[in-house]
Amino acid sequence: MFDSVRDDLRTTLDEIRAAGLHKPERVIGTPQSATVNVTAGGRPGEVLNFCANNYLGLADHPEVLAAAHEALDRWGYGMASVRFICGTQEVHKELEARLSAFLGQEDTILYSSCFDANGGVFETLLGAQDAVISDALNHASIIDGIRLSKARRFRYANRDMADLERQLKEAAEGGARRKLIVTDGVFSMDGHVAPLAEICDLADRHGAMVMVDDSHAVGFVGTGGRGTPELHGVMDRVDILTGTLGKALGGASGGYVAARAEIVALLRQRSRPYLFSNTLAPVIAAASLKVLDLLESADDLRVRLGENTALFRRRMIEEGFDILPGDHPIAPVMIGDASRAGRLAELLLERGVYVIGFSYPVVPEGQARIRVQLSAAHSTEDVNRAVDAFVAARAELDA
Repeated sequence: MFDSVRDDLRTTLDEIRAAGLHKPERVIGTPQSATVNVTAGGRPGEVLNFCANNYLGLADHPEVLAAAHEALDRWGYGMASVRFICGTQEVHKELEARLSAFLGQEDTILYSSCFDANGGVFETLLGAQDAVISDALNHASIIDGIRLSKARRFRYANRDMADLERQLKEAAEGGARRKLIVTDGVFSMDGHVAPLAEICDLADRHGAMVMVDDSHAVGFVGTGGRGTPELHGVMDRVDILTGTLGKALGGASGGYVAARAEIVALLRQRSRPYLFSNTLAPVIAAASLKVLDLLESADDLRVRLGENTALFRRRMIEEGFDILPGDHPIAPVMIGDASRAGRLAELLLERGVYVIGFSYPVVPEGQARIRVQLSAAHSTEDVNRAVDAFVAARAELDA
């Protein structure tokens, strides 16, 4: 039976490659850092890393590593169980309490990833008599989580408040019992920030709750690094926050839902990814506590990240590259054609800069790009080297 299926799959894979949409996985032979050793064409080489979500450079921070080593000896390697059976340690409860305090929420529940966190919210809280109103460019995990629920689904154009209000009115006219607006805090392919103050105003006006996935903001956006709700002054008006420990907060894995106490209590009882997935590794929980210590004790990493971001964006614009506007460390260099974006990424790797070309289905067709991501771990020299490499690679591509 599989012989016929194999032929179909090979045909699909060939079509992906022919369209320039194939996404190779590059192998890194070193810890995640501003500089990594990448195997390219069988030849290892040290390159500057400009495509990780390691915003604050904490993935190999010595204090975070030390906390992880200590936790391995104290708490062990893994729990071999889910939370409600025998998979909850003191370190998990401590991290949940610290995240709640840091994010200004009443309670927090840990998941194995933010993808699972988003997958566990909607089905638990919303039924067929409810409505979820989602931004059109929300992350795939939000889209998949919504699909798991029986709620009526409404979608509004990206950051379009007039359209959001239209969808809220339609949901109300349809008799929705509960209405939940959900948005990314920062849209990962564009680096654009959601207008949370306006969203909260509309939620108040139309009796809706607000949920924000702040994975690309917590740790470095806002004066204290508490994310887009802090940036917009609405920390007390957001009902549900989801996020990851796998980006700015250490870069390992794990996710969370921080929310009103009753919401978290119900998630502990009925959220399927929480009930049926193994507990977050205690090493990650303990290292994440150290990350929060670092974030609350100083803002030097956030300052350096902002400086690197401003330098890269300014220089790239001066060199004539098309970068989506903003001040987020996600700096999308727009290319358009998928094959051209992929080839430019290859030429940059040859020049010692590791970036990835993004194309359909990750971004819309015709909007291929290289998503550059700045880190506090980058030096000024690193940033300038990256821009110079872009200029040289573009010249070869156009030759």
